[in-house]
Amino acid sequence: MAEMIPHNPLATGLGRAREPQPCTLVIFGGAGDLARRKLLPALYNLALDGALPTNFAVLGFARADLDDAGFRAFAREGVEKFSRRSIDEAHWSDFERGLFYLRGSFDRDESYQALKQRLGEIAPQCGVPGDHIFYLAIPPSLIGDAVEHLGRAGLIAPADRAPLFSRIVVEKPIGHDLASAREVNDILAKAFAERQIFRIDHYLGKETVQNIMVMRFANAIFEPLWNQKYIDHVQLTVAEEEGVGTRAGYYEEAGALRDMVQNHILQLLCLTAMEPPWSITEDVIRDHKLEVLQCLRPIEGADVDRYVVRAQYAEGYQRGLEVPGYRDEKRVKPGSVTETYVALKVFVDNWRWAGVPFYLRTGKRLPKRASEIAVQFKDVPPILFNTDPGAALEPNVLALRIQPDEGLSLRIATKLPGAKMRIYPVKMDFRYGSTFGDQGPEAYETLLLDVMAGDATLFMRRDAVETSWAWVTAILDAWTKSAPPALPAYEAGTWGPAEAERLIEGDGHKWRTL
Repeated sequence: MAEMIPHNPLATGLGRAREPQPCTLVIFGGAGDLARRKLLPALYNLALDGALPTNFAVLGFARADLDDAGFRAFAREGVEKFSRRSIDEAHWSDFERGLFYLRGSFDRDESYQALKQRLGEIAPQCGVPGDHIFYLAIPPSLIGDAVEHLGRAGLIAPADRAPLFSRIVVEKPIGHDLASAREVNDILAKAFAERQIFRIDHYLGKETVQNIMVMRFANAIFEPLWNQKYIDHVQLTVAEEEGVGTRAGYYEEAGALRDMVQNHILQLLCLTAMEPPWSITEDVIRDHKLEVLQCLRPIEGADVDRYVVRAQYAEGYQRGLEVPGYRDEKRVKPGSVTETYVALKVFVDNWRWAGVPFYLRTGKRLPKRASEIAVQFKDVPPILFNTDPGAALEPNVLALRIQPDEGLSLRIATKLPGAKMRIYPVKMDFRYGSTFGDQGPEAYETLLLDVMAGDATLFMRRDAVETSWAWVTAILDAWTKSAPPALPAYEAGTWGPAEAERLIEGDGHKWRTL
């Protein structure tokens, strides 16, 4: 039986144990879906773990007509429905005493004066200092108003005004192209220093994502092989089972490339391909990730059609139920050419990865929800056990499963029992749940704790955001210049279009079945 290792709730980020600091977390959009489904359940689980600061408060700030009691009921409903652990009445009673609510508008000075007054009332009541975290769970179009009014109300402490602090958390998307990303970053930079800004990507809080660095740099067996001499190619898949649902309005303006590749997938690529850092401090890690983005070979002009495939899901069946095609979803334009699937063949042009293709794919209405990074090693020479071209040995593959069954596996060749020499591929498998028991912290738990501790390692820095947008915008520009009347279609419940299969099969490979 596997040894059960307890989780340490105070170990934040990549294993550092910085203490979260007493503060008030102000959730802009505190009565919204993100607060209900993710933020409030995450905070409750941190409270159960004893990980929150001793003096801590949450202030929901939104337009909804609620008071403190209504917000606490709203939070409880969210925790009951979405928390990974059920409500414990004694703990809930303590937790809800630190929940408060203020009704206001994000674009009115008087609302921010009321916010300032309410924060002043909460501080002595909960024993919190004048330290504030402003979490902008609001549409990107409102960020400018929120930041400007916070500044005018005197609610932003300068970065050098220790020990007081002000931090701001911004959800993706940071813009919709390079120019708009720079505009958002300029707005933030006028009021906050870079070390006060936390651009959140929940994928980076997942246990397996954080474990990529540990797997690579804490095990002597992997790093010597982690280069173009031994690795044939890498496949990175983020598959979504659901369709666009209620997000169709946003998705029509975004598409799969903006929604998933520019942030989640490129961040996973950076962790997979980065050089060994000399320290796990935040700027060292983020410098090394930036270098990967700077080494990405541009895909532009005619190369876009060679290295990028985009498609839309058509009607089909999932779990035995008929589902509509993308163009038949509510709030989707009848002739929409927004991609719900994208596959890319990319190269990292540096010494370590020269010539190694990275195949990236993501899509909606695929057969299952699953994310994986698969590293396929080069074949052994055609000597001894690999001499028959018609029955070549299966390659060694190291697969890191990010969701839903977090863990990793390694496929190796072994001899079947018996007198004959027969070789069979077997899989060595590690699962977080089997080894560590209880379901570990969810991504937002880790990331919120890091914000309270002032640790930005798992958050995106401005230069990385803009570098990734510069790379993606070149593809978007090429698409704009040659917009097709229709996109290739793939049936809902399948793994994507035939064009994506041809993208990888042209190199003698196949997409993995997850």
